[in-house]
Amino acid sequence: MKVHIVDGTYELFRSYFALPPIQAPDGRSVGAVRGIVQSLLFLLREEQVTHVGCAFDHTVLSFRNDMFAGYKTGEGTPEDLFSQFDLAERAIEALGILVWPMIEYEADDALATAALTCSALPHVEQVVICSPDKDLAQMVKGDSVVCYDRRREKIMNEAGVVEKFGVSPSSIPDLLALTGDAADGIPGIPKWGAKTSSQLLFHYGHIEDIPSDASEWEVKVRGAATAADSLNSHTSEARLYKDLTTLRTDVPMDTSLAALEWKGADRKKYEALCEDLGFGRLASLPHKWSDKP
Repeated sequence: MKVHIVDGTYELFRSYFALPPIQAPDGRSVGAVRGIVQSLLFLLREEQVTHVGCAFDHTVLSFRNDMFAGYKTGEGTPEDLFSQFDLAERAIEALGILVWPMIEYEADDALATAALTCSALPHVEQVVICSPDKDLAQMVKGDSVVCYDRRREKIMNEAGVVEKFGVSPSSIPDLLALTGDAADGIPGIPKWGAKTSSQLLFHYGHIEDIPSDASEWEVKVRGAATAADSLNSHTSEARLYKDLTTLRTDVPMDTSLAALEWKGADRKKYEALCEDLGFGRLASLPHKWSDKP
């Protein structure tokens, strides 16, 4: 059995910027919602897609904003995209897919929790994280937990993480802490570029295991002394950034196989949604219904 967990926030953003604006009969912007519905209808038709969950950032801010003032706030996100988040959750629920709307936590934390929990279940052979987000690479484990970039149709297992980032999945939070992550507002540590960071982390694994004295480094990199001095001067920042980039795996949410099992779209809710939002052509596309007409 496979469990597919979807980054709903990513899917919504992707749909918004990939498709032309579409309005519902009452004038509401619904193009991104239409896009995510179409996308997930395709996913549900893929082979071995039987258990599905979808996480959304229900609110813009999370506990990480309390930890670090510079953390992402959603500033600059188009208002007509923000207005579609609630509609998107309603649409995915109508499709019969389990929805995890995050308020205190982020959607990535929900996906991380689901990945860890479901991968430990005896009947689950593989958890497929449907997202290209590099943050989620830290959850990859062998071939049992993988990331699936649906747009590029590429699956990344543990070997793929090492090939792409130069470090193992467990070192991804350290890598993002050192190099920074502009998308999340994390500046990183000065003098620590991608090459230096990946080389040191591939060998030592974690920031706290890198010797403070560059002369003790068993890996030779350019500017080692300068990099070591910088890290020694920014120890507290590195610790904070790593905490920020480490996904939480203890989010209180339902990850049971019973809740994740896709039994089909809810005909009443789905058809009402399509009528309300002007998605007439999508009304008959679900290939399986959970209820009778």
